[in-house]
Amino acid sequence: MSRKNIFGFIVSLAILFFLGTVQAQDLKTINLPAVNKNRGSSLMDALSKKASASSLAEKDLSMQDLSDLLWAAGGINRTDNKKRTFSSAMNTQDTDIYVFMKEGVYLYDYEKHALNPIISGDHRADISASMSMPAGGMPGAPSGGAQATGAPASGGQPAGMPGGAPAGGTSAGKAPGRLTNFPVDLLIVSDPSKYRAGSDDLKKEWGAYSAGMVSQNVMLFCAANDMGTRPRASFDKAKVKTLLKLKDTQIPIIEMPVGYLQK
Repeated sequence: MSRKNIFGFIVSLAILFFLGTVQAQDLKTINLPAVNKNRGSSLMDALSKKASASSLAEKDLSMQDLSDLLWAAGGINRTDNKKRTFSSAMNTQDTDIYVFMKEGVYLYDYEKHALNPIISGDHRADISASMSMPAGGMPGAPSGGAQATGAPASGGQPAGMPGGAPAGGTSAGKAPGRLTNFPVDLLIVSDPSKYRAGSDDLKKEWGAYSAGMVSQNVMLFCAANDMGTRPRASFDKAKVKTLLKLKDTQIPIIEMPVGYLQK
């Protein structure tokens, strides 16, 4: 390779690095509003409405709803010892919640109740589009999951709230249960290496239990607040690990599109 070509190659790499750095700097930490703990229907009412949604309204989540949703999913509910709304073996708190939105992907910081930027760009379709759709229904979704009922939550979209329908709209596929117009997608990730004892298989079981509890929290919150979601486990986990630069020990377990219910 000539000196001229080598120089051009180095300049190209420098430009790509610069553009990537600028793009990452576009995202800022989002400090979420204080949690409203005096909302929603009763537990029994939420259980009676709890179901996997098969369609969602094309409407952004309000910042307050996003704040309350994430706290319900895995926020701190006992401030004296920083324990959270889901249980984990040995209180390892092995589970993280990644939040996919229109402008980027964030990691929920449960201690500061904030969203820390991970990667810019709309990557919601990267999960939903990678799912296989065999005949007979939605892989990874609970059996018997009917569309939840209820009216969309009131309240508009505050200025600056990230969200919106994923690029490509509903053209990516229309199989039953396939949600394509969600404003927010939650990814529940476990790191079994955090457990201090037990075999590798047992640690993975415990991690799956914790992720399931977070998923249940999300479903109950949605059912109690006229919102919808659908837990899904069939997605390209290797692709997600690469996208988010997860550690080898981190396991993406459940993906949950969230939005307001259709009227």
